[in-house]
This record gives sequence, C-alpha cells and structure tokens, in this order.
Amino acid sequence: MAENDRLQNKTVMVTGATSGIGEIAAHNLASMGASLTIVARNEEKAKATQASIQQQTSNQPDILIADLSVQSQIRQLAADFQEKHEHLDVLVNNAGVFNLSRTESADGFEMTWATNHLNYFLLTNLLLDSLKASNKARIVNVASDAHKGGEIFFDDPNLTDDYSSWKAYSQSKLANIMFTYELTRRLEGTQVTANSLHPGFVRTGFAKNNGWFSRLIMPIVGLAAISPEKGAETMTYLAAAPDVDGVTGKYFDKKKAVSSTKISYDEAAQKRLWGISAEMVGL
Repeated sequence: MAENDRLQNKTVMVTGATSGIGEIAAHNLASMGASLTIVARNEEKAKATQASIQQQTSNQPDILIADLSVQSQIRQLAADFQEKHEHLDVLVNNAGVFNLSRTESADGFEMTWATNHLNYFLLTNLLLDSLKASNKARIVNVASDAHKGGEIFFDDPNLTDDYSSWKAYSQSKLANIMFTYELTRRLEGTQVTANSLHPGFVRTGFAKNNGWFSRLIMPIVGLAAISPEKGAETMTYLAAAPDVDGVTGKYFDKKKAVSSTKISYDEAAQKRLWGISAEMVGL
C-alpha cells in the first residue's frame, strides 16, 4: 500500500491537534488518507487547523470541541463521536499541559493530573467499544521521558500538600505509561493495541501558558530542542506504520521500543492507579 493511502478508510482521532506535535501528526495522518477527527479546546484554532489540513492534503477533518480537563466535556466528546462513527481505528491521546503554579480543574482535581492523566484514562475507556468494533485498532499515548523523575503519590495525587510543577508533570507522564501497561493486559484477547511514547524534547508552544517562564526560560531551553516535525515522527509511526501492527504494551522513543523506569512495570501499582483513576472519573 502506498504511503499516501495507508490509512484510507481508517477512522482516526487526535487530541491536542491544533498546535505542536499534535498538529503535525494530524497533518501526517490526514495525508495518509485517514478519516480524521481533531479534538481541540479552542474552536477558532480548530477551524484554522482544519483549513490548513484540507489545503495541504485535500482531506477535511471533522472537529470536536472539548476542554479535556473537564470530565463532562470528555463524556460529551465521546458521545458525539460515537453518534457519528461506528468504530475507531486509531486514538492518539496527545493533549497535555505543564503548569508552573497549582490550579484545579472544574471537577476539583489538580489541573496537570486532570488534563494529562485522567483525560487519557476517561476518554480511552469511553471509546473502548468503538475501538473494539474496529478490525484492528491502536491506542497511542503520548508520554515523556519526564516520567523518569516521577512517582505516583497515591495518598495525594492532587499534590495538595507539596506541589511543584515538575512533580505534577512527571507524575502525570509516569501515569500515562503505567495506564498503558495495565490497559494492555485488560485488552488481551482483543484486536486493540496500546503503546506509549516519548516524543523527544520538542520546540513548540508547550508551557506557553506560564507567563514569565514561557517568555524568558523556554526560548533558552528551546535551543536544544528538536523540531515539531521530528517530535511528531514516533506518534505518527505508532498510529500508522505497518511494522508495529500487533505490537502492544511498549514504550517507544525515536520509533524504537525502549525500557521505561523500573517503577512503571510494578503491576500492583498499575492496578492501584487504575482503581483510583476509575474512582476519580466515576467509572
């Protein structure tokens, strides 16, 4: 099959698709013929991305608008998708934040935890029937090597007593990987695979919501960063490449399966994380 029709007749959803690596991946997947749904919080940005993709690929994606830190909006998003589509072939969970100061979501959870982890957990679970209805489906969770400094603070995942931006972010990225591993076990016997990835340290607008940090620090740090195009490569690879067909439960960097931290493989901790996550989202 030619590169430009690899995803012909495949239904694909990408969250966080209006900037950075999510936008590049959305362009990449649309160029392969995907029937694409882009998920974004900002409708104006979503329409601009839609127009750009259509102009460059002659493929017009659908748009779904949702603030993925808000559980009611995630539920509405899933319902709206399922009303229109009988199945989902690829789900790319990419939307995320890095917050310098502690804020809470509309549901009362620490914002990084709500957006980066509970979002992935709830949206994926709500769409599992759609994924299982596909002939073969893939779940791609964008994590980070930031997980290597992380731990899950089971007694206080909302970090109410001892917040730091890095602690919150690294915890959420570790949770992405542990969720992926536990999900893989729960999907045994199905045609649905789940993998996570490190996109690399990418030069994007990520963390630009943090005022002085974004204006002063990120341009300096960004000198060592890779381009968004490079950063989107592994995400695109896991969503579409034929050589990862059937590959599941892995953590990827630079399109290669690599080891995540020792703590991420703790099955008891994975199950515990699943349990508290399910309680937090009401599943």
